[in-house]
Order: sequence, then structure tokens, then C-alpha cells
Amino acid sequence: MNRLNIVLVSPAIPQNTGNIARTCAATGAALHLVEPLGFEITDKNLKRAGLDYWQYLELHRYKDLSDFFEKNPKGEYFFFSTKAQKTYTDVCYEGDVYLFFGREDAGLPEALLKEHYERALRFPMLTGIRSLNLSNSVAIATYEVLRQWNFSNLKLQGRLSEYVPQK
Repeated sequence: MNRLNIVLVSPAIPQNTGNIARTCAATGAALHLVEPLGFEITDKNLKRAGLDYWQYLELHRYKDLSDFFEKNPKGEYFFFSTKAQKTYTDVCYEGDVYLFFGREDAGLPEALLKEHYERALRFPMLTGIRSLNLSNSVAIATYEVLRQWNFSNLKLQGRLSEYVPQK
């Protein structure tokens, strides 16, 4: 069975984490926060960015990466970084998938990337552009995984409130 997990390592900006929490709630992905965090979970900006979706969020916290890996020893791990050689569309996401993202100003620790470099992925960008916003990066990666899974368990169609299709 496929299961999507988003792992934020030392996120610093509460609004980004709030937006990511909202994406996780909307898609059924679990959110894993690895300390240290640059904010308190009770931060009003974090809560505001997540709107009223916190009740739908599966949230896990860890004191550090060792704690995370001890509690999550199995899974398909992918590490997002501008330092990676492969793009996020070069891989097939299957099973218990964990997408790792680093702190907004520093990315993932280089030691972690070296240890898992064959699983490091990037988003193509123009030369000279440093990086994408963290919450945008998580959304892009999340929806690529879900696209590969045919958007399983997600509502695929919407409708206008006053629109009646012509027959």
C-alpha cells in the first residue's frame, strides 16, 4: 500500500510549515517535523497559514534525525536539494514514501545528502536561481507522487455551485 510522508528538517518559517500542513491535510500525507524548529507549534502565523485544517493533519515530531530514523526505520526515502543530480520526475515513488526537505535558508544537512545521494532529487530551474520556496517545493513533489499513484483516494472532480451541464 502506498503512503505519503513529508519530512521537514529544521524548518524555520512558520508560514511555510503552515502552508505545508494544509497541503498534507488536503492530500492525506503525514507531516513529520524534525527539530530544532524555528518557531513554536502554537505560533499564530503557523496556525493561520494552515487555516482550519489542523484537525485533518497527521503530525509527528522528532528531537533530531536520529530519532526520526529510529522511529521510521523502513520506507522509501527521497531527499530534495538543489545539490542533487536527478530530477524529481526521474524516479518511481512506491510504498511508504518519505520526502525530505531542509531548512529554508540552508537546505538539508550535507552529511545526510552524502549518505543518501543516490536518492537526492532536485527541481529544474534556470541558472542563477538559488531555490524555490519550501512550501511550493513540497506541493510540487507531493502532487508528482500523487499523480504517479493516480490521485488515489482524492476527489478528482469539482463543480460550480450554479452550473448545470448541458445535455
